[in-house]
Amino acid sequence: QVQLVESGGGLVQPGGSLRLSCAASGSIISIDTMGWYRQAPGKQRELVATITTAGTPNYADSVKGRFTISRDNAKKSVYLQMNSLKPEDTAVYYCNAAIMSTMFLRYMDYWGKGTLVTVSS
Repeated sequence: QVQLVESGGGLVQPGGSLRLSCAASGSIISIDTMGWYRQAPGKQRELVATITTAGTPNYADSVKGRFTISRDNAKKSVYLQMNSLKPEDTAVYYCNAAIMSTMFLRYMDYWGKGTLVTVSS
């Protein structure tokens, strides 16, 4: 029914940049807050950034000033521009969204399968 698909991950050197994209598809009625989470090896999944439908962002302190989250409601997509990347940013990045679908007439959390970001020299 509903799925989120991430793209844009890859290998980048410290100080470099990457832009992640996530597109929602399926029988979608409405999308509320969208966001990005990440999970590094041996660590728990943590919030990176969220953005409301109106465009209000929220960032983890560790990425504030370096990452920028944005969304395109018409395209049902959310993006994460990552600049000044550090080795500690290495993780699988997951797209998340609260979505109301035709199957469930209430908001549900959906997750993408993740895209790997590796920051290494």
